[in-house]
Amino acid sequence: MSQVFLGVESSISGRRWTGPDANLDRQSQMITQETEFPPAMSNVLARLGIGAQQSILFTQPSLRDLMPNPMNLKDMEKAANRINYAVNKSQRIAIFADYDVDGATSGALLHDWLTQLGNTPTLYVPDRIDEGYGPNDKAMQTLAKSHELIICVDCGTLSHGPINAVAGTDVIILDHHLGDETLPSALAIVNPNRQDEAGDLHYLCAAGVVFLTLAAVNSLRRTENMQTPDLLAMLDLVALGTVADVAPLVGFNRALVRQGLKIMAKRERVGLMALSDIAKLNTAPSTYHLGYLLGPRINAGGRIGKADLGIRLLTCKEPHEANSIAEKLNQLNDERRAVEATVQLQAMEQAEQREINGALVWAAGEGWHPGVVGIVASRLKETTNRPVVVIGLDGDEGKGSGRSISGIDLGSSIATLVKEGLLIKGGGHKMAAGLSVKREKLEQAMSRLTELLEKQGADKVRARDLRLDGALNPSAITVELLEQLETVGPFGAGAPGPRFVLPFMRIAFAKRAGEAHLRLTLVDDSGSRIDAIAFGAFKTNLGAALENHKGQIFHIAGRLEIDTWNGRMRPKLTLEDAALVS
Repeated sequence: MSQVFLGVESSISGRRWTGPDANLDRQSQMITQETEFPPAMSNVLARLGIGAQQSILFTQPSLRDLMPNPMNLKDMEKAANRINYAVNKSQRIAIFADYDVDGATSGALLHDWLTQLGNTPTLYVPDRIDEGYGPNDKAMQTLAKSHELIICVDCGTLSHGPINAVAGTDVIILDHHLGDETLPSALAIVNPNRQDEAGDLHYLCAAGVVFLTLAAVNSLRRTENMQTPDLLAMLDLVALGTVADVAPLVGFNRALVRQGLKIMAKRERVGLMALSDIAKLNTAPSTYHLGYLLGPRINAGGRIGKADLGIRLLTCKEPHEANSIAEKLNQLNDERRAVEATVQLQAMEQAEQREINGALVWAAGEGWHPGVVGIVASRLKETTNRPVVVIGLDGDEGKGSGRSISGIDLGSSIATLVKEGLLIKGGGHKMAAGLSVKREKLEQAMSRLTELLEKQGADKVRARDLRLDGALNPSAITVELLEQLETVGPFGAGAPGPRFVLPFMRIAFAKRAGEAHLRLTLVDDSGSRIDAIAFGAFKTNLGAALENHKGQIFHIAGRLEIDTWNGRMRPKLTLEDAALVS
């Protein structure tokens, strides 16, 4: 059980600080004794549940060691054999991909693999507004007329009607969304979240499922002494899809992302290079860059622009075209942020009029763009620490997205509402879901969803604590230490990054950066210093408290990183919270 850290029951931002308890301290000490890792690194390993004997191997994750047997997934053998047959017979293949980053990376991965074998597939991405999520009758029937095989990626598991409507063309589904008790009549459905799966790989996103499928096909082709594309060179796509889809960075996912970041750093994919440049990514990519710089831009096309822009960028081979698409996506991302800000303000006002301390926070508004409701739901979830559903109403129906918190399964509750007839359709996974609802049933559906989430204890979750991995003095924060901490990563969903406290600090320098940020220089009693930046500090009371510090002493909490400037590397702190020392 985490305990109050440095006695901070309520920080400047109103959060309770928690740190390692006695049990984690003991585990950390054992790791340090066994490995000679620095205590700060051992603290993080202990918090992630890594024992002393596992620690050295954990810091060196290997695809070879963590790679599951793809054939253990149901329908994998049928899917692998059918894809291999289609390639060998030069059959016409269509890829039906979802419009988000996971769909784009999954489709691009499959496209790359096929084109290297001389088979150029048709790419189809549905329009979010006109067609909605997943396969639809018209698109599938049109594709079936001119293709022998349709492969649906990041969608299809719940698309019974559209899949059943296809005649004379085989359909393979490579997905990760929660399956129903019955499945569509596809030739093969490879999905670790089918109800008849064991669940060992439930954390994979669609890009991970596609990677395993192609690994299975490569294995078949090697037994026949046939050409096999280099899947490892395509791990940049898998890493991007995994991080952007907020899949937990555990098990095999961790190795995929770690190796994928190394591939991306080589800057060999034309589209990602163009997008990285326009996003001003001038350092080696990290999970932060994938989740907050590249992912949102690729998503922008599917949210408020042309749905296939993301996958076109990722499959593009010509630099001029890539730059043009990247510029368009960047522009759409700016437009998306403006729309999002308006909807977020209205949604929060509406949610506060209801109850933001209950099991569900929800809001529905006239004309809210379907492309931003998911992002707004994420923002409100972060603010309230509750499951959130945000719905855009248009005519007699509403389309919405939901985001959940750790320990609360939103996807299964949405599936229950579909079975009960309260939703037109809906689906997803534990942490995220989409839905469509009749306006007349909106209140009833949200009331029932609240009831289901209450049974999971969503209303008992308290305001989020700030979890800390220990305290460090500036003199102990070196580039070498931060490089060692990076070996415990990558960090993200399911594996939060390290966060430390710098105790008893004075503010030697403070200056606003833009309208909302604050740059600082912190110093301790020994004179050791470290530079820091507090992003968005003036959106809360944190900025004013630190800017008008009056020489007071603070405990400072945040994330450490290596700042590279003019070839010089030095530690830097991203300040997230502070507590006044009384």
